[in-house]
Amino acid sequence: MKTSLTPERLPRAVLSRLAEANRVFAAAFPGEPERRQPVHTLYGGAHLFEAQSAVRAGEIALEAMRLHAPDPVTFARALGLAGSETLADAADAAGAAGALAAAPRGSAGWLAATVHARVLGKLTREPVEDYRIDFEDGYGMRPDAEEDAHAVHAAEQVAAAENEGIRSPFVGLRIKPLTEEMRIRSVRTLDLFVTTLVTRLGGKLPRGLVITLPKVTVPEQPEALAAVLAALEGALGLADGSLRFEMMVETTASVIGPDGKVALPGLVAAAGGRCTGAHLGTYDYTTSNSIAPAHQHLGHPSCEFARQVMKVSLAGTEVLISDGSTIVMPLGPHRAPEGGALSEAQRAENRAAVHRGWRLSYGHVHHALVDGIYQGWDLHPAQLPARYGAVYAFFLEGIEAAGGRLRAFLQRATEATLLGDVFDDVATGQALLNYFLRAVACGAITEEEAEALSGLRAEELQMRQFARILQGRRSKA
Repeated sequence: MKTSLTPERLPRAVLSRLAEANRVFAAAFPGEPERRQPVHTLYGGAHLFEAQSAVRAGEIALEAMRLHAPDPVTFARALGLAGSETLADAADAAGAAGALAAAPRGSAGWLAATVHARVLGKLTREPVEDYRIDFEDGYGMRPDAEEDAHAVHAAEQVAAAENEGIRSPFVGLRIKPLTEEMRIRSVRTLDLFVTTLVTRLGGKLPRGLVITLPKVTVPEQPEALAAVLAALEGALGLADGSLRFEMMVETTASVIGPDGKVALPGLVAAAGGRCTGAHLGTYDYTTSNSIAPAHQHLGHPSCEFARQVMKVSLAGTEVLISDGSTIVMPLGPHRAPEGGALSEAQRAENRAAVHRGWRLSYGHVHHALVDGIYQGWDLHPAQLPARYGAVYAFFLEGIEAAGGRLRAFLQRATEATLLGDVFDDVATGQALLNYFLRAVACGAITEEEAEALSGLRAEELQMRQFARILQGRRSKA
């Protein structure tokens, strides 16, 4: 076949620059990271943290379920699951759960029973995926000696939880911001915590350790934290890069910089590869945007803008995105007097208040999931039922259709190979594969269900890369 461009005629300098630009882009945007992302971060004041904190959070969440959602129908209606209004009232909780579980897959009854059962299972098995020990807003300003003691105690309790096998998969601390007023205190708390933790664990770091940097405004703050972490690694004999952190996006300056450009890529770059996440801080962010307190919530347009900037500017990088928190707690107004009991009317008011809080949290979590944000913050253990209910419903409602699409893609890929045609839907296939991987990771479906629904074998799911799965199948065709 005749061509016109000889090697001498090719613009080698331009093509060389193109090759280098492509290499740099591929390194900066490697695609969605393969590591597990927790579906939430539960945080609490450092002064309250104990080794049993994650276990205790699960007990509180289960008690909320027992009191306010003892059966699938009640829980489905509280959250507003699709078709829940068509379900009959449950006279007997156990009997209702059994009857609904036998309903056709994909029906409103099946969805209600499955979500309810799997939320209960999750709260029993692994109630907290990520726990953040807070030395900032949830802790406040305290004497230095008191914060020193809390930093040491918190690290000792994390080590105890690690040794007892009751630690959440991810755990860490949120330090104070690296402002001029707080930077010395913040670094000291970090040093005390990490040094004590590594010492108690025999020179090792626990898996899933996360450090959170709040109220970032300038690149020098993540740059400084990265340098401090490198110094800690050297002092403690830890591997280079083993200490990493996430940034809170809770100032307007962390979204749009003074030059009018999106600030997040520069902030991440200043972290020198140590930044693993960007987390929206709803109420500090809306405050910095002059939003009145009554309108500071996740549904405000300013939060939607911040989320979209975060998503677009960090898509395809190693940095995972997390939504903020719902500030309305699902807690009843009445408490039983010592040795007494609540009246029927008081119990009803409590249940209604809890259901309103759950419905609000459910809406916020579902909205984030639709936006492609798979993690958010929780302020109280009683929010966990709504968190997991929303996540599980999101995956279960779409899993049948996603499985059908994925099986079709796989079949067409094989046919394309046999027919010599080009198959160019790898990106869509990867998105469907990611959907299944996230559903399995959070407990919405089992690995066996993922295999049956997707048409993928266990070893293929473990590859986590759709292109590699296609390559493997084509090589055997």
